[in-house]
Amino acid sequence: MLNRTDLRGQVPTAAELRATLPRAEYDVDAALHHVRPVVEAVRDRGVEAVLEYTEKFDKVRPGAVRVPRAELTQALERLDPAVRAALEESITRARKVHAEQRRTDVTTTVVEGGTVTEKWVPVERVGLYAPGGLAVYPSTVVMNVVPAQIAGVGSLVVCSPPQAAFDGLPHPTILAAAELLGVDEVWAAGGAQAVALMAYGGTDTDGAELAPVDTVTGPGNIYLTAAKRLLRGLIGIDAEAGPTEIAILADETADPAHVAADLISQAEHDPLAASVLVTTSAELADAVDKELVNRVAATKHSSRVAEALGGKQSGIILVSTVDDGLRVVDAYAAEHLEIQTADAHEVAARVRNAGAIFVGAYAPVSLGDYCAGSNHVLPTGGFARHSSGLSVQSFLKGIHVVDYSEEALREVAGRVVALADAEDLPAHGEAVAARFGGSV
Repeated sequence: MLNRTDLRGQVPTAAELRATLPRAEYDVDAALHHVRPVVEAVRDRGVEAVLEYTEKFDKVRPGAVRVPRAELTQALERLDPAVRAALEESITRARKVHAEQRRTDVTTTVVEGGTVTEKWVPVERVGLYAPGGLAVYPSTVVMNVVPAQIAGVGSLVVCSPPQAAFDGLPHPTILAAAELLGVDEVWAAGGAQAVALMAYGGTDTDGAELAPVDTVTGPGNIYLTAAKRLLRGLIGIDAEAGPTEIAILADETADPAHVAADLISQAEHDPLAASVLVTTSAELADAVDKELVNRVAATKHSSRVAEALGGKQSGIILVSTVDDGLRVVDAYAAEHLEIQTADAHEVAARVRNAGAIFVGAYAPVSLGDYCAGSNHVLPTGGFARHSSGLSVQSFLKGIHVVDYSEEALREVAGRVVALADAEDLPAHGEAVAARFGGSV
């Protein structure tokens, strides 16, 4: 089922590992060619362009972009009680974890009379994207909204593609999740046109303002990602999310049924999803392959799963030792990394690069997707080598506030002038000297 790479007895360099490890082909630059006209049309023609592209891509044309509040209320009233209870539990746990991330202002006394305060200010307005293509993601609404609310963001809009099956509204479970979270502004728009509308703002069909946002977060397809790249600078973005991925570091103690089920769970997302097993045990690899044969055939989205597992982005990598496996998974820097080894806690503590780490047999990625309390908006494509997942910090700006008295400035004025002269920026020094009669 899965392609195999045998690294036993080898110690590839970090560069060699990056070149040889499975990875989806995901060319955002190529998508820019298709996305740029969409973004420019929304910039120039606003909602009319959004609705035209919505009709073209989503096969439905909503009467307006903003979803009436009554639709949110009705969606929650009609929500399956079991789904509502699950969403409420997800929200409760996410709030508990993310509440610990809120930063407080810190003032440092540098010298007597001279302080620098790091002040944390929430982004004023954010747009939170919830995909609606191959699957519906009310959990992503939770994962985006909770940290933004805890950061203190004052104005939120959730954007999700309109659905022909629901008369041009986003999926009702998305609407219900927004209502549960107290978000009353939801826009029926998807893909690149949604990002452009959030960036530029516009006027709805009823004349109401659709205010632009300062930051856009949330995952989507390659066209949404290309729009985020194109508009970055005008807006802040969380990341350029690629196809989802799971890596599992396992030894002979792992249960092949668990490993196979977890590989399938990520492959279910998308034909480009990556499922990678790194193991010291050829016997486990064989057992996992056997499990996959039966489980893939039995799962609901079997064709999608089979395509993902059979793609170049997925595979089994055989290594000689767990230490070698750690080198491989650190080079891979998976969005989701499971550790299913003996002494899993000790092994997990040595991981440096992962979006999120799931320790042991009873912490599957599915738990993190919904109810662990952690955030599931995570870096993909190796970005975990240098980037973090979505958090409260994603919605905060650190501002340094400098407060010096006359004496505190006088004490260091000569140093400022010396550095200004060394950089051939004498006016910098003169701006200090002017406060002390022209000399220091």
